[in-house]
Amino acid sequence: MNINIIAAVGANNELGKKNKLIWYLPNDLKFFREKTMNKVIVMGRKTLESLPKMLPNRKHVVLTRGNHEFPSEVTVYNSVDEVLKKYQNTNEDIFIIGGESIYREFLKYADIMYLTEIDKSDKEADAFFPTFNKEEWESVLISDLSDNEIPYKHMKYIKRKKSSHAR
Repeated sequence: MNINIIAAVGANNELGKKNKLIWYLPNDLKFFREKTMNKVIVMGRKTLESLPKMLPNRKHVVLTRGNHEFPSEVTVYNSVDEVLKKYQNTNEDIFIIGGESIYREFLKYADIMYLTEIDKSDKEADAFFPTFNKEEWESVLISDLSDNEIPYKHMKYIKRKKSSHAR
């Protein structure tokens, strides 16, 4: 199992407001689709509710503590441990797609993060990506783009392996 995080974040780590994306970036939506196609996507209940529809050719996994009704094609887990246990002995690429608390819970398990770093901020944002130590990640610029006069970069962060200095 490979755990990937994918998110679009503003200059101050903004993710969204009122359970919606803040910026409309068509090329970023295409990037998201290409990265997650035919993969397992893990999200919280509110993120699922924010989707316009079930995303085609992806396996939807929702992490929730509540007792909610979900479409039959959604697999529901109540803890991060359950998700990790389910996929631990597989070669599946798991993509964590939000929201804020789900990112926070999976950050320590992630191998790779695909972050769309948007060169704008929004003072009304109410959901934020967790801060992380960039020293623990190798960063690679994938692309430098602009949509609707909003500049952004697609960045790939690869977790650095902890070096052991045991003698």
